[in-house]
Amino acid sequence: MERIRLAEDLTFSRIIQGLWRLAEWDYSKEEILSFVEFCLEQGITTFDHADIYGNYTCEALFGEALALKPSLRGQIEIVTKCGIKLASKYGLKHYDTSKEHIIASVHQSLKNFRTDYIDVLLIHRPDPFMNPEEVAEAFTRLKKEGKVRHFGVSNFKRSQFNMLQSYLDFPLVTNQIEVSAYCLENIEDGTVDLCLEKRIPPMVWSPLAGGKLFTATDDRAVRLRAALEQIRNKLGAETIDEVLYAWLLVHPARMMPIVGSGKKERIIRAVRALKLPLRREQWFEILQSSVGHEVP
Repeated sequence: MERIRLAEDLTFSRIIQGLWRLAEWDYSKEEILSFVEFCLEQGITTFDHADIYGNYTCEALFGEALALKPSLRGQIEIVTKCGIKLASKYGLKHYDTSKEHIIASVHQSLKNFRTDYIDVLLIHRPDPFMNPEEVAEAFTRLKKEGKVRHFGVSNFKRSQFNMLQSYLDFPLVTNQIEVSAYCLENIEDGTVDLCLEKRIPPMVWSPLAGGKLFTATDDRAVRLRAALEQIRNKLGAETIDEVLYAWLLVHPARMMPIVGSGKKERIIRAVRALKLPLRREQWFEILQSSVGHEVP
């Protein structure tokens, strides 16, 4: 498995396993442990979480599984996020990027994971009420205490990323953003360009457009399915999943797609995409089918 360097002392597996639906899979802790070991066998060592996933349950489920085999902690990278407060717990869904909440959230995540450090902490969403000085203070304290190794953001646009970075004495190492052949917003608005400019590999969520490309009947989805199927056939790929992942993987930004499925066959398809020889013309053919016209 190819590895992507985010910092001098940090690399991620090119394919990342997402755990936002872990609670829905209804796995026992033994089954979760087996799932983690399966991912490691495929070369996937990076696992993406957030404090709110599974209505605040997924981190602890993962931690219970790791406790069955503590030696696995040194073989994986744990990413988690904070900054969103759900209505189910707080009465009103809102954002909280205060120093106190960030630190408290990390302490809870460490307890949930049954570990003493998090590899990367992300601010989950841009907070219009953010005080960047407080975020910087929280990050600096957590880094000095060794509780978080590195920091990043999620769903931040250029101005939001640059604003927060300007308050920090160390670099943000990633921006987790939505990108797929169906959802081009972050390619079109310069967010991916920012990652290239800053030499920051982005983590990519919903790389298969949440499954829309397999079932949706809108014009864009229909055009994309037809193009993907043709290219799949030319490349000898088994499914269009592989082509969709390859479309991201060949991009110069060194995108790291997050697989959100607990099905082993879905994970295997993502890994197979690493070897799919998608050509530049085929990349643009997929882009053209998405936007509905040729490039200018």
